[in-house]
Amino acid sequence: MRIRSAHRLSAAAVTVATATGALALAPAASAKTPEPSPSTSATALSAAGNGSVTILKKDPGGHVLAGATFTVLDSIGKQAASGTTDAEGQLTFQDLAPGVYRLKELSSGSPLHEVIDDQDVIVTPGADTPLTIIDPFKPASVRLKVKDDKTGKLLSGSTVNIGSGDKTILTLTTGSDGAASGKLPINSRTGSDFWVMQVKAPAGYEIYKPSKAFKAKPGAPVTLTVTNAKTATTPPPTEKPNNKPTDKPSDQPSDRTAPDKPGQEEDTSTPSVSGTPTSDETAASIAAPAPARSLAHTGADATPWLIGGAGVLIAAGGGALCVARRRPTDNSTDDGSTAS
Repeated sequence: MRIRSAHRLSAAAVTVATATGALALAPAASAKTPEPSPSTSATALSAAGNGSVTILKKDPGGHVLAGATFTVLDSIGKQAASGTTDAEGQLTFQDLAPGVYRLKELSSGSPLHEVIDDQDVIVTPGADTPLTIIDPFKPASVRLKVKDDKTGKLLSGSTVNIGSGDKTILTLTTGSDGAASGKLPINSRTGSDFWVMQVKAPAGYEIYKPSKAFKAKPGAPVTLTVTNAKTATTPPPTEKPNNKPTDKPSDQPSDRTAPDKPGQEEDTSTPSVSGTPTSDETAASIAAPAPARSLAHTGADATPWLIGGAGVLIAAGGGALCVARRRPTDNSTDDGSTAS
């Protein structure tokens, strides 16, 4: 009997650790301090060879819980004792024969707390076995809905993460009804702070990027609603790489022709007004000096006529000179022939 009791004690310790290990800030059930003071009757029963079990009931915040109901079952599953914690959160089961019992919590006595899992308790002869039991807070029930921001239609295929601080606690994906449900652990009477962030949008919708903060209380339902806008049917134009030149035609005339477009100069040059001198011609006319001491022109140049006249005069003068020299010669000959 003692060997079996020791074996079951080990199993009981594992059960307690499993039941309380998932609770944030909740210590495991323990038979250590604070220990309830054994009653006088329990001491008397211990002297008679029987034992007792005294329970101290608390929540994760250290508050004692009154009104929690427990029952003790013997090795064949028969109820050996039952009771409810008092205003101090205590309950004592007296006059229990030595052996292994199954402790079962029927009610936490509080709308904010859950009951713990069943666990084994060993009753030793002539001794009181103290147990400190921590009831976790009830989780908050979360209901997620994802809707179209225009029509309110529920959308499937949306995935969100729910967390606290820098940790993700719960991931939900909406089904065909556009909704999803889950549970969030709570570690305070006043509730816990959480955030929700959409990580996948429904098909054909833009993802909702900002995170939303919310608070959940023990045992209270919370409804989260995320709205999504449809993806734009006409995406904004974006520049795509191609083999065409990057220069784009301008509405205004350009003063310079692109090197890779021959013949552009003739097409884009501004036509000048007929008869209007250009700036270069004007500058040239202004810079050209007038001839010094030039005569006024009357419509024809007389220089050739003057040169021709001078030539005639010279020729006539020369002819007269020859005639004058021949005359004396002729006269001398005539005279000589007469005298002879």
